[in-house]
Parts: sequence; C-alpha cells; structure tokens
Amino acid sequence: MLKKLTTARAALAGLNGIAESMPNEAIIINTLALQEAKDSSAIENIVTTHDELYSSDSQADKYTSLAAKEVYNYVLALQAGYKKVKEKGLLTSNSIIKLQSLLEDNDAGFRKFPGTALKNEQTGEIVYTPPQKHEDIVRLMRNLEQFINEPGKAETDPIVKMAVIHHQFESIHPFYDGNGRTGRIINILYLVKEGLLKLPILYLSRYINQNKAGYYKLLQQTRETNNWEPWILYMLTAVEETSLQTSSIIRAIKSLMQLHKQNIRSELPNLYSQDLLNSLFKHPYTKIEYIKTDLDVARKTAGRYLDQLCEIGILSKNRMGKENYYFNTGLIDILTNVGSLKTESAIPDQIKTTNKKKKNSISIRQ
Repeated sequence: MLKKLTTARAALAGLNGIAESMPNEAIIINTLALQEAKDSSAIENIVTTHDELYSSDSQADKYTSLAAKEVYNYVLALQAGYKKVKEKGLLTSNSIIKLQSLLEDNDAGFRKFPGTALKNEQTGEIVYTPPQKHEDIVRLMRNLEQFINEPGKAETDPIVKMAVIHHQFESIHPFYDGNGRTGRIINILYLVKEGLLKLPILYLSRYINQNKAGYYKLLQQTRETNNWEPWILYMLTAVEETSLQTSSIIRAIKSLMQLHKQNIRSELPNLYSQDLLNSLFKHPYTKIEYIKTDLDVARKTAGRYLDQLCEIGILSKNRMGKENYYFNTGLIDILTNVGSLKTESAIPDQIKTTNKKKKNSISIRQ
C-alpha cells in the first residue's frame, strides 16, 4: 500500500502541474467535468452519446435526452461543490445533501423510510442492506462529516482516507437515489479540500466504469471481511491511472490549442484572438450563439468567423435538428479516444492534419 501510495501521489502531483500550465483553467474544467459526469453516470446505467451532450444547451435548459440532462446536472453539482469547498474549506452533511439535490432535481434529503436494498442486477438477489432508520442515517452521516473535516479523527494519508470515506458513504447509502454519483463527487471534492487536487478534474469515474465488477465486488467484500487493503489498493490504483491519463488529455489539448493558434494566425491573422481560441476549446460543439456571447460580437460576425474557421479545417460544420453546429474535431477526437492516449503523448497522429483545408463536413466517431 505504501508503494502504491507513493506512485499515486506522484501521478496526482504531475496532474496538478500540467493543469496549472493551461492558459485558461475554465477550458479543462468544462471539458473534463463533462467527461467525468458522462462516465460517472454510465456506472449507474445512465448512458448518453457525445452528440447528445454537446448539442444540448445547459444555459438555455435545452437537452437532447433525459440522460444528457442528468449528466449536466452532475457537472452543475460538481462545480457548485468545488466552489463551496474552496470558499469554506469544509465538506459537510448539508453540502452533501445540496450536491444530491442538484443531481436529482429534488429536495428529498436523507432517506426517511425503510425498504432500500442493493440487489444483484442479474438475479435480483439482495446483496447488501444499508441502514434503514432515518435517525441512524443522520447519526452515521454526522460521524462521517467529522471524519472528513476533523484531522484528529484519522492520522492517515488523505488519499487513503478518501478511499475509506467513499466506502463508508456508499455503505450508509443515505439517499433514495444518486448515491454512487454523489459519492464520486465527494472523492474529488475531498482531494480538493485537502490541497492534493487544484482543480476538479480527476477523471476517476472512467477507471471505475472500466473496472465496474471489481468496484462493486470490493465494496461488498470489505463489508463482509473487514479487510481494507484490497479496496484501498483499488482506489489508489484508480487515482494513479486516471491522474496519468488526465495529464495526457491535458497535454494533448494544450498541443492542439497551440497548433490551432498557429494555423489561425497564419491563415486568418485578422481573426485570431485568445478569447476566440478559448471559446473553441470550451465548447467542443460550438454554435453562433456561443461565439457571439464569448466574444461579444454581432451574430452575423460570429457566423462569419465560424465559417472561415471551417474553410481552413479548424472546425467542421454539421446540421443537427434545426441548428448548425461547428465541431472542433481535433478536441472531440482527444476526448472520445482517451484510452489510446499514452502518458507521454501529445496529439494523436490523425489530428495533426488540422492545417489541411477541408470544406466538407465529417462524421464523428461515438
């Protein structure tokens, strides 16, 4: 465990370093939070596509599917929780209730009635029965709140403590719904609270989603045996691998931004601005309204900018429903092919053709 903790800490420190080198932190917070939300929701069988996500408009409260709305709710909860933890330096029961209410769009709070049980999806067999009485849930969550916020409750490394907190929260299972997603947000916020994560960008849910059977098996095995080492090793591995992978994603995004910057300056020198470049990376599927707002320009001007960027191959134009969307295809390729990125990678070779002029729309792999 100590060996794994050393490598996990090193990977997390590397992630913080590469994140701080980004010219605009909102870019990676927006793009990576959405990916985290998508994967965390998929663990709970809330499955959506990138088309559904990026063609939704959370600012206008317009979503292409119910699953897309739930993913955006996750992003909203994560960002609200991050802001609160940065302001207060605490992660309380009340703030956890608020997270869950943003996720689920309700104010049900902690469970008040018995009957909740975790079942095997295939057989329907009850695997685990969490505390049933409301007063027990409140008491246990108060105890967990103390464990989270009072250093003297456990003198252990914060990453190990995060693994214990996550297991305890999932075992209390305090809400009727949204426990898994709320628990995974708590993981990120706790590391932020402890100063081990500068931005809420740890891509932890992807690892859990890819190793879902082990995740649920170890949760239950730890309850039954009280042997914590396998569970903690699982979570330390998740932190290490996702830190390395997220670092690769950010490096690839930085390299692509630099390539786009050079191309726009070379081909469209009168068009280039840092605000334009930032906007293109905040919205993998952008549209005229986004550019109009981000750059404070007329709608007609925003449309002209986007069409010019299509002409030099920076974007590709596609009609989805009643609107035109402009795809930052290189960025989308990075985000949808995470597994192919190596720790030392920059931009995948297939993206480096961006500087070639191409006027035709292209389809995006899902």
